[in-house]
Amino acid sequence: MGVQDATDARPWRPEDNAWPQVKTWPTYARPMMRVRAGGRWHRGTVLSRQDWADGRVFYQVSYDPGTSSEVARLFEWPQPGLQPIGLPAPAGHGALPAPPTPPRVGAQAAGG
Repeated sequence: MGVQDATDARPWRPEDNAWPQVKTWPTYARPMMRVRAGGRWHRGTVLSRQDWADGRVFYQVSYDPGTSSEVARLFEWPQPGLQPIGLPAPAGHGALPAPPTPPRVGAQAAGG
C-alpha cells in the first residue's frame, strides 16, 4: 500500500493553552513541500511554521490540489503525506528549517 494523503490539522484554539509561536519566511525564501492529496503528490509552498506550547509543530502549506486554484492548509509535522523538497531527509520524514529570526531593530528616540 502507498503513502496515505496528508491529514489536515485543526487550527489552534484557546483551550490549547498558550498561543503558538508563528514564524514566516520571506516570500523569496519560502521552502517547498510535497503534499499528498487525492492520491497524488502536489508541490506546495510553506507559508508559516507554528510551534505549539505542547511541543507539536505545524506547517501551513499553499498548494494546488488539482483544481487550478491554490488552497492553504495546516498540517501537523511530521507525517508521511508531507515531504520537504530540496532538503535533507534524516529520520524518514525530513526536517524543515525553522524560519529565520528577523533582526531586532532598536527604537530611536525622537531628538529635539
